[in-house]
Amino acid sequence: VQLQASGGGLVQPGGSLRLSCTASGSIFSINDMGWYRQAPGKQRLLVGTLTSTGSTEYKESEKGRFTISRDDEKNTVYLQMNSLKAEDTAVYYCNAAIRKYFLDRGSEYWGQGTQVTVSS
Repeated sequence: VQLQASGGGLVQPGGSLRLSCTASGSIFSINDMGWYRQAPGKQRLLVGTLTSTGSTEYKESEKGRFTISRDDEKNTVYLQMNSLKAEDTAVYYCNAAIRKYFLDRGSEYWGQGTQVTVSS
């Protein structure tokens, strides 16, 4: 199983970006999918998660600016980021809890990270 993230880049303050992350490989089902970010010299922190039933959880500072969605037919999770600020600059990692077969308890998988830089 692999997670492939894309969509990062350089954006001006106030701008928007949409990140995508697609899971591939032997997949029976996907439960939680989400995004984390890691700024230089800092810990990796939760941005938000979305369960298979549609429940969401966001870091307080991102509420109203960031939206997580998913397309289960494509095994893909998205992160729409609006009103971006310089402090949003970080490497963004996708995360998913995936079962590879029916009796599998599931494991956590990480994407490779995609750089988001917010700067004028």
